[in-house]
Amino acid sequence: MTISPSFSSPRRILIVVENLPVPLDRRVWLEATTLVNAGYTVSVICPMGKGWDKAYEEIEGVHIYRHTEPPEAHAGAAAYGREYWHAMRAWFRLARVVWHERGFDVIHGCNPPDLIFILAWWYRLWGVSYLFDHHDVCPELFEAKFEKKGLLYKVMLIWERITFATASVSIATNESFKAIAMRRGKMADEDVFVVRSAPKLDNFVPGPGDVSYRRGAGTVMGYVGVIGQQEGMDLLVDAADHLINTLGKTDVHFVIVGFGPHLDIVQDDVKAHGLESYFTFTGPLYGEDMLAVLNCIDIGVSPDPKNAMNDISTMNKVMEYMTLEKPTVQFDLTEGRVSAQGASLYARANDPIDFSRKIVTLMDDPEARIRMGREGRARVLGALSWAHSVPHLLAAYNRVFAKRG
Repeated sequence: MTISPSFSSPRRILIVVENLPVPLDRRVWLEATTLVNAGYTVSVICPMGKGWDKAYEEIEGVHIYRHTEPPEAHAGAAAYGREYWHAMRAWFRLARVVWHERGFDVIHGCNPPDLIFILAWWYRLWGVSYLFDHHDVCPELFEAKFEKKGLLYKVMLIWERITFATASVSIATNESFKAIAMRRGKMADEDVFVVRSAPKLDNFVPGPGDVSYRRGAGTVMGYVGVIGQQEGMDLLVDAADHLINTLGKTDVHFVIVGFGPHLDIVQDDVKAHGLESYFTFTGPLYGEDMLAVLNCIDIGVSPDPKNAMNDISTMNKVMEYMTLEKPTVQFDLTEGRVSAQGASLYARANDPIDFSRKIVTLMDDPEARIRMGREGRARVLGALSWAHSVPHLLAAYNRVFAKRG
């Protein structure tokens, strides 16, 4: 869908994202293509990786500039310093290229990290505005990764505060993030816009999927997303172990779609529990290949543990399960309930045994699965799809340009 622009002069945007390549980052890609369709000129700076390795290409009108992938920080200030220094040098180098090739009026910074304000400060000298796209609560992300606060946590609170102070406008993925922008970021209500992450309906259509992924099992659970330290994959393996080895539910299979720094660790954990025959790890899949898996499953699982970050985060995988009419089992998280409502069962926080029991409840009640799946898709169609976020994104940009004068 092309949106007729409500402005006469060109509006030029530079989107900067550090932790995923574009168009693999689905939220950023939806934002970028929506802005192009609305008449904006859009450039993106992002890392290479996961098969997206061209230094420059134009896709659907979006100009994409990629730099080599920085090493992911796993522990300590030194590791974070190396990752962020690598990224910042690339931002400045590629921003100069974009500036000379087509220019930009707004830098749209997508965290993590909360350091893109440094680039925005430099280009503020040339009249460029900053829009902050609040993907993650970085102080809470650090706490979830390293299970402590300490000095680096305090530093991240400072970076977050400076980021909000630099931003002319910010966009939040949900109401919890908006509250942080207003409380910790001291932003005015009229400068914060909720732009929810959600699938694009014309891409996520329920169907039969590829039944070969079922491995002949009666009930199939599916997971899609990052396989990292804070995604709760250890809890999922423990839940599967209880389901199969204690409750005796052996006519099941788990299909895990995704990539991440803990993939090998999770696979070793599955092997240590003797569950190799019950798990399929597909690696990263995109587009129709990913839908072929998700459409063949019976239950979507979201094992993200309850912590300060996850409790207020909207999980993309839950939205995708709902869009494809799949009921979900997840831990009882605040924003998880806001998204799914009756389309999910909620296990006690971080309790893999209760998680497995919730899976059994859905296994034993096919009619409930159908009812919950339909409720989930109805929620997406009625209020949560990307089409409902488009007006908020465009309103945020209208606010940025209104404040520019």
